[in-house]
Amino acid sequence: MKRITLKTGLLFTMLVAFGTVAVNAQSKGERKEPPTYAKLLEEMDKDEDGLLSKEEVKGPLKDDFDKIDTDEDGFLSEKEFENAPKPKGRPKN
Repeated sequence: MKRITLKTGLLFTMLVAFGTVAVNAQSKGERKEPPTYAKLLEEMDKDEDGLLSKEEVKGPLKDDFDKIDTDEDGFLSEKEFENAPKPKGRPKN
């Protein structure tokens, strides 16, 4: 009886260890690409005028809107978006 319990426990431990390694390997391999200006227009341009205003954007774009809008016209152009400072990613472990 002890032998079966020991084998079962060892098998369970190996499965847990293998599963943990597999999950960690997958999560490290996934990198999220930064959005393109076209993608942002698709997601945020509520009035579909082809421009991004401060009321339409969110996140880091909204927080730094005045810095990014270098021509101060109240909208973010593709050129302004490309020249904008990139947000810092999550710290690496």
